[in-house]
Amino acid sequence: MTGSPVGLICDKDKIRDRIGQIINGDCLEILPRIPDGSVDLVFADPPYNLRLKSQLHRPDDSKVNAVDDAWDNIGSHRDYDRFSHAWLQEARRVLSDDGCLWVIGTYHNIYRLGAILQDLGFWVLNDIIWIKNNPMPNFRGTRFTNAHETLLWCTKSETASYTFNYQAMKTYNDDVQMRSDWTIPICSGGERLKVNGHKLHSTQKPEALLQRVLLSSSNPGDLVLDPFFGSGTTGAVAKRLGRNWIGIEQDRRYIKAAQERIAGISALDDDSLAVTRPKRREPRVPFGALIEHGYVSPGDSLMDPRGEVCAVVRIDGSLSLGNSQGSIHRLGAEVQGRESCNGWTFWHVRDDCGAWKPIDHLRQQYRESGIASA
Repeated sequence: MTGSPVGLICDKDKIRDRIGQIINGDCLEILPRIPDGSVDLVFADPPYNLRLKSQLHRPDDSKVNAVDDAWDNIGSHRDYDRFSHAWLQEARRVLSDDGCLWVIGTYHNIYRLGAILQDLGFWVLNDIIWIKNNPMPNFRGTRFTNAHETLLWCTKSETASYTFNYQAMKTYNDDVQMRSDWTIPICSGGERLKVNGHKLHSTQKPEALLQRVLLSSSNPGDLVLDPFFGSGTTGAVAKRLGRNWIGIEQDRRYIKAAQERIAGISALDDDSLAVTRPKRREPRVPFGALIEHGYVSPGDSLMDPRGEVCAVVRIDGSLSLGNSQGSIHRLGAEVQGRESCNGWTFWHVRDDCGAWKPIDHLRQQYRESGIASA
């Protein structure tokens, strides 16, 4: 669905009417109509301003489908800087105080964008290197093959309380802290949108790239804005991940293709969208709360991991073992002869199937019930 920029949005309530829509127009005209602080994340893939002066051919003289579109030719460096300053200034205004901006580019433009970002007061959190494991070769053999692009991840200020789903990204990366170099293939195969056998958009980004961006720095229900919407990768991934989105795009051919693409995307259910959270962000649960709500009962037996020690649950949330008593942590430490103990993982309880599981399993069930955060 597209709309006219005239009278687009005049307050934060009305911006919700534009969720899931692609607004047809120039972002320099549309962005000023979006309310202050109404967007949680901006992802921008602006023109590179390559300024190609001639067609590029392969060794067999076939033409390379390079980035020679009219929209990429902004002009001189000074022209490009003015253009970039204008849209970045508006992007900063529409972001919430704790929102973030991602912008991607090549060596042609990313350094100019970085300087403008810092001049405008953005705080750069990371530069991410997208390594293409299947890049287009340098056909002329005059330079190194350009096999990466750079993403800048920024907040409006150094003190912003931005979203970073660190533990989720670590889990995503096989429990290894995710680094700032991401190896992802360029968009190809069935994901690449084509018209009559030719690429619809010369710089279509892979969905895998946007999935990392949105998973890492946004949450379900957040509003994502893409001012250079193109073939709709941001909208497609945002819809799948349960994020709200708005796109801005000048070219009606891209809008039509993006609409059809996004219409075929199904949003994941809430269970599928849940991500791993750091323990410190989860609500604190005292052992006594499990007794209050029937997850454990006074008189129940708790065992150590080897099944050699058995303690009894008491009404006040303490455990007793012979002449000793104490909290799950203190008694766990005492029976092991240690200074400290994580009682949640040391003590085990029998589940409905007869298997012994750490009482942390009950704590997680309690958290998922919603009682802990009520």
